[in-house]
Amino acid sequence: KEAFDQIDEKPLGYTYPELQGEPAMIPGEDFTFSIIYDIYPEIKLGEYKGLSVKEPQVKITKEDEAAELQKLREENSFVVEKKDGIIIKESIVTMDYCELNDDESEKEATKREGFTMTVGTSPNYYQFDDEIIGMKLDEEKIISKTYAEDFVNSELAGKTIKIRIKITAVKEKQYPELDDELAQDISDKYKTLDDLKKDIKERLEDTLSKIVKQKKIDQVIDQLIESSEIVLPQSMIKAELEGDWQNMLRRMGATEQQIIPFLSQDGNNKDSILEKWTPDAEKRIKSQLIMGKIIEDEKIEVSDEDTEKEIEKRAEEAGMKADDYKKSFGDQRLIQYLKNEMAIEKLFDFLLENVKLSKGEKVKYADLIKA
Repeated sequence: KEAFDQIDEKPLGYTYPELQGEPAMIPGEDFTFSIIYDIYPEIKLGEYKGLSVKEPQVKITKEDEAAELQKLREENSFVVEKKDGIIIKESIVTMDYCELNDDESEKEATKREGFTMTVGTSPNYYQFDDEIIGMKLDEEKIISKTYAEDFVNSELAGKTIKIRIKITAVKEKQYPELDDELAQDISDKYKTLDDLKKDIKERLEDTLSKIVKQKKIDQVIDQLIESSEIVLPQSMIKAELEGDWQNMLRRMGATEQQIIPFLSQDGNNKDSILEKWTPDAEKRIKSQLIMGKIIEDEKIEVSDEDTEKEIEKRAEEAGMKADDYKKSFGDQRLIQYLKNEMAIEKLFDFLLENVKLSKGEKVKYADLIKA
């Protein structure tokens, strides 16, 4: 510790320094030893002013607004019994089914009761959506289905099988009318359908502006990663990958012990997955290091006054008082988080003020947000 207190190149916190060789302790002589450790990487920035950037050409159309309005209808729809009981595409169907042997006896292991699916959209093992279209409530039917050699489920690939299906429920979604009542149900801030449509247009424009800005920033960062010189310590890469791994486990709600057997079915293990993730992890780390370096070099700072204004703005959006908003996150932690976030936004604005901007290709809004 005394040695590290006296030097500038401190160890990174991702791993412990390693002892080199086997130092001998000889009474009466100075005890010396050598250690090796990772340090913060040296960053040689490429030129970040005057970079060429293409801006995608996108316009919000009436179709985009209508699609957003339909999403809201979807969110406010409700499921009812289908009056005629006939299955069509997008019907919500509940059934009992079972795969049959050659003599049409049931394969017990394949029996399923109360299986519910939305025809044409819900994934199902046998993919028998087309075969049940036209069936009715309480109808029972034996279907024969032949699967292609390259069928996604290898256990069925190249086979012809029979399945007995009995329909036990047929329902459909009922959508609300596009009227003032729908607008009022969505939020108290809307009095009429026109209020809702106006807000949708403004939100789409705001989303478009943010996406286009990010697309331009991505181009700048990609060029900087290409032109900058950064040798990443392995401990830094390993820590990033382990963070990705833990995030995946949290998303799947599983432990490492549960995931490993699942991965092995496709010939994978933790090491092979992390190896696939490594290029993206390295790119993220380099991006963060480059942004931090430019912020430092350009002396980009966020004042306490600007931070307070941002807190007040976010508190208002959340329907809270500024003091309560700060307390909900922990005052100092929130302030530091916001300052870092706002510094990056200021960096982005600075970078985009110094690019050579040209028109990119025309893109549909729906395609842009999917990319």
